[in-house]
Amino acid sequence: MSSVLYDAQGPRAKRRNVLYTAAFLVVLAAVVWWVYKSLDDKGQLEWALWKPYLSGTEAYSTYIWPGLQNTLKAAALAMIIALPLGAVLGISRLSDHAWVRVPATAVVEFFRAIPVLVLMIFGMELYSQYTDVSSDDRPLYAVVTGLVLYNASVLAEIVRAGILALPKGQNEAALAIGLRKGQVMRLILLPQAVTTMLPAIVSQLVVIVKDTAIGGAILTFPELLSSASTMSSYYGANTIASFTVVAVIFVAINFSLTSFASWLEGRLRRRKKSTGAVIGVQDAAAIAGTAATGAER
Repeated sequence: MSSVLYDAQGPRAKRRNVLYTAAFLVVLAAVVWWVYKSLDDKGQLEWALWKPYLSGTEAYSTYIWPGLQNTLKAAALAMIIALPLGAVLGISRLSDHAWVRVPATAVVEFFRAIPVLVLMIFGMELYSQYTDVSSDDRPLYAVVTGLVLYNASVLAEIVRAGILALPKGQNEAALAIGLRKGQVMRLILLPQAVTTMLPAIVSQLVVIVKDTAIGGAILTFPELLSSASTMSSYYGANTIASFTVVAVIFVAINFSLTSFASWLEGRLRRRKKSTGAVIGVQDAAAIAGTAATGAER
């Protein structure tokens, strides 16, 4: 039995795949055991090192929760600003007017080529020398500025690629029935491109969440990752435990984000498969009467 994309595996291929799977599991188990043994030999699995995170709430209320709040605040602000800005820049790059297309292209290519760390440092100096933003708020402003400038440029390319990936017939058919270019983009192209762009957009949102840690490492922004260093110093010599807890939290946040995106993408795809408008009984009768009149003629 074969599929459109590939031929069904035969007995030899199935046995070979079973052997590969078994070998991979053996290697994985060996690596896990080696990591466990190495940590145990170094005394990193002692209960005293993990006790603050497994038997009390002080570490979470004092260090982890405030850092998580700052991480989510910076990421949320960056997402809220970068998503619409990226959409505007991406659509502007598709404009027929050079005075719109050329500046948008220059902005996207410029900020997409600069590392996000450089943008954060630039933002820090900008707010320090030319604004009245307090020293306590400057790290947040700088982190959000860097994340917005870089990720909006990347999102603009995602939007542009998603729209260009649609069949040209969609645009031509919409123009043929008298829609203006703005209506074609808003009513025809963007709704269809959203489903295609969603996985790439979510991947970029995950990058935004993770890149907040750059501000903590360089700009002393009190986010989640920087709280791990503070916890490690306070509780003494439990660096691995602190960073493990923080890593698990990051994994949980990003997994939740990608899971929600997968659910939303599936929902959008199911809606696309629907038949569209629902015809009422009276409408159906009218259509049937019109068809009968035409048949008699």
